[in-house]
Amino acid sequence: MKRIKSFLAVWMCFLMCPAAFCAPQGSGQSAGQINALIPAALRNGQTAKVQEAVAWNDLLKTDAHGRVRVGLNDGSILSVGSDSELRVVQHDAASQQTSLEVNFGKVRSQVEKITKPGGKFEIKTPNAVIGVIGTDLYTAFDGNKTTVICYKGVCKVNSFILHAGQMIEISAGGPAPFPHHASKLIRQQSQDDTDANENVEFAKNGGHFLRNFLIFTAVAGGIGAAGAVISTHSSGGCPPGEMPSPKAGPGVGGCVPI
Repeated sequence: MKRIKSFLAVWMCFLMCPAAFCAPQGSGQSAGQINALIPAALRNGQTAKVQEAVAWNDLLKTDAHGRVRVGLNDGSILSVGSDSELRVVQHDAASQQTSLEVNFGKVRSQVEKITKPGGKFEIKTPNAVIGVIGTDLYTAFDGNKTTVICYKGVCKVNSFILHAGQMIEISAGGPAPFPHHASKLIRQQSQDDTDANENVEFAKNGGHFLRNFLIFTAVAGGIGAAGAVISTHSSGGCPPGEMPSPKAGPGVGGCVPI
């Protein structure tokens, strides 16, 4: 009988519990908003939109042609590259408590400086934990390897400290990682891979087209020149469209139209 009364009491408390207290912690709490994107990008499985709010526990996902940029409430910026998935687990601007999960893909985080006691900005991948105080960094996970590039400031990756211009790669079952210099080319490429500005993306594709066109033109020109040389050689030194004169003796030049 006592058990039945206890069960009924608990059940009544559950029915009377206000939704705000019964909901999962942070559910629906604002974290920021989407301020740029290149379709296709999804928020919680639905097509994402510019100026759409982002809340705690929201899942942002892009395909091969999608990118999205989120402005967090504390002024930090998250730029999610293509083929990526990022969960905004928590972002409390007042206490400066932020937790993100990069399930796969590439994310650039431009983080506002942490000034609150106990404040943290933490990024997790399946095999790494990255902590920052106020910095600009790139995080990528490809299913086996976590890559972190520190553009400026200082960040901690597991037990390693990275300074501006350094990177680290952590592979499951791979050799012991160590921080090393990230070349300017690598830094620029990682920034390009997470740029959600549509105009920049189109310009980049145009640049690739121009580059490929120039390469094709150079190759075609080289083939044409080589063909001309071969043709000239096979025609006895005569220009295209002519052949050695049958009347020309040994060592005597002379060409006639073919």
